[in-house]
Amino acid sequence: MENAKLALLKHISILYVEDDEGIRSRIAKTLRYYFKEVHEACSGEEGFSVYERIAPDIVLSDIQMANGSGIDLAKNIRTLDKHTPIVMLSAYGKEEYLLELINIHINYFILKPANADRLLEGLMEALNLNEGERIVLSKTLLFAPFERKLYYQGEMIALNKREKEFLLLLFRQKRQVTPYALIEDVVWDGKVMSMEALKTFVKELRKKVPIEFLENISQEGYRLIF
Repeated sequence: MENAKLALLKHISILYVEDDEGIRSRIAKTLRYYFKEVHEACSGEEGFSVYERIAPDIVLSDIQMANGSGIDLAKNIRTLDKHTPIVMLSAYGKEEYLLELINIHINYFILKPANADRLLEGLMEALNLNEGERIVLSKTLLFAPFERKLYYQGEMIALNKREKEFLLLLFRQKRQVTPYALIEDVVWDGKVMSMEALKTFVKELRKKVPIEFLENISQEGYRLIF
């Protein structure tokens, strides 16, 4: 597996949901070796609560669980978010779940038991990681989401940690408005965010970028223009 692609995983957070404690402990240990952050949950219900709180970059879940299946978890996530990759694990063939998996836009399916190579292959396929992948925001502005880098006319713009997290959050929301409350939870990392502090933060970020790329929706939040 390409080292450059594996290195990109160090920028990515993952939510792993599994009700079997032994399996969860073993796989989570593997994931922590590769990913920036690994968050765990033992049921679909707990998984959705963690998802809402941390907004992970990707979700890995078992299908059959008590207190909310992986299918239920994915349906709940998709009511809020159409873009975060979701990967399903199951001891049974996907034919049994095929229609539901298609309808809720599951990105990848992995059959248990999965070794580390097969697990990583599925996760990277779902993330669609390409070395140096850059998203076009405009003709002159590009964003590399998993590296958290912004480029204007080919030159990288220096961003601080909070600016990087802010752009990644807005990118994951695609063209949807990112609410102020979610910005506070994710970007301010549990600290209180005043509207004045947010306005000052956005003003300073805009100074770094020669073109307009952010839109403020009054009393709602922000979104990327692309």
